Amino acid sequence: MPAVEAGGSTVRATRFRNVERIGFIGTGKMGCPMIAKLLEAGYPVDVYDIKPAAAKDVVEKGARWHDAPRDAARGCEIVITCLPLPRHVFDAMTGEQGALAGMPPGSVWIDTSTTDYKNAVEIARRAAAIGVHSLEAPVSNLSHMGVEFANVSFFVGGPSEAYVRSQAVLQAMGAVSFHVGDIGQGQSVKLLTNLLFYAAAVASGNALCRSVRGGVPAQQAWRRFAGSSANSVAIEQYAPFLLDGSYDRSCTLEIPVKDMGLTVQLADELGVGLPIGRAVERRYSEAGRKFDRYDSHLRVVELAEVVFGVRLQVPGYRAPSKYGADPAHPPDQEFLTDRVGRVKPKREHVFPLDDVPLSDIQMRLLNSLVGELTHVNRLILDEAFDLGRGMGLNDGLIRDVITWSVGASAWSDSHAQQYGNERPMDSDTAIAQAMPTVPHLICTYTEELS
Repeated sequence: MPAVEAGGSTVRATRFRNVERIGFIGTGKMGCPMIAKLLEAGYPVDVYDIKPAAAKDVVEKGARWHDAPRDAARGCEIVITCLPLPRHVFDAMTGEQGALAGMPPGSVWIDTSTTDYKNAVEIARRAAAIGVHSLEAPVSNLSHMGVEFANVSFFVGGPSEAYVRSQAVLQAMGAVSFHVGDIGQGQSVKLLTNLLFYAAAVASGNALCRSVRGGVPAQQAWRRFAGSSANSVAIEQYAPFLLDGSYDRSCTLEIPVKDMGLTVQLADELGVGLPIGRAVERRYSEAGRKFDRYDSHLRVVELAEVVFGVRLQVPGYRAPSKYGADPAHPPDQEFLTDRVGRVKPKREHVFPLDDVPLSDIQMRLLNSLVGELTHVNRLILDEAFDLGRGMGLNDGLIRDVITWSVGASAWSDSHAQQYGNERPMDSDTAIAQAMPTVPHLICTYTEELS
């Protein structure tokens, strides 16, 4: 597994040979696949979750259940947490029943959650007082399908020695890791990648809604965007869940609401403007107020559907994924490897509706939206660089993190030579010259229609 230090140098993976037991706290949609990978690699794993039923599958595969975080961590050389919110991590690690109460001196705590970096720093301070080393390693995986395909990337903050000692364990769970600096830096880098995902989801959902309002069938608009420089991780991975009406059940709405709030908070602390990020945070906050926190995360796009008076759902279509409208969809059997080494399922999207001829006005609408989406994609990348530079990261590391996180697509490929806030040169971006700082595909939906 490639491992990259903050300065850009490669770290040799050294097996933590004395690892006889690993404690793992959090057996949710992210945790369970990683636990399964550890078991497959031959590691004994002791587990705990606030919901015992959530651990059923991994216990059946060989993990040992415990009734408290302290018990799952007792005597373990490495303890891993993978939990939804900062308070969950804090509660699981501290107190009489917390994992720190069971961890021996010299052991390593690895937090793969996306949490407040101040939370990570405080827990690390308490851990250091009892001789426990701390690494934050928030996981990024291009949707939850990534865990199952071992496409996981870890953005690791903490001491280099603990990172190297834990490298084999990280390798067992994922595909690549980046050592980005001290404790706290890993969480900040993860927020940078989340900005890419969530901003693209808002922009692409809005573009699809505008297409449908203009009379273009949703599946035809989607194929046009996917085959152009407007393509992005959201178009590739998220849009099918909009077209089948499931809004992607792999992640709940409370996660992006939390993540975007943390991203804006970080930008404030670093003095980074982040106009697109702030607009996206407002959209998710609005969705969080309107919908249940346990709703699917792409319900944020329903805000646009309501305002535009459209539905993106294509009758009879089901995304080829168990996270879509068909929970019983069988596992993928064929896979592709992109230019950066990511494994992706080879999928066919079968739409029951035939394409319809488009008028000249509709074609001009699609071409205009391709230009706008291309421009927005570029602005999102620029803001990610601004945020990374504000953290003190060098451009090479930022580029590596972004390329792996978004995968090889037109998004990263068409702008690969223009990273770093230079003027976009793609042929589809001629329309961009007249664009506002926060384009219409990101701004508030009420402003969109005014």
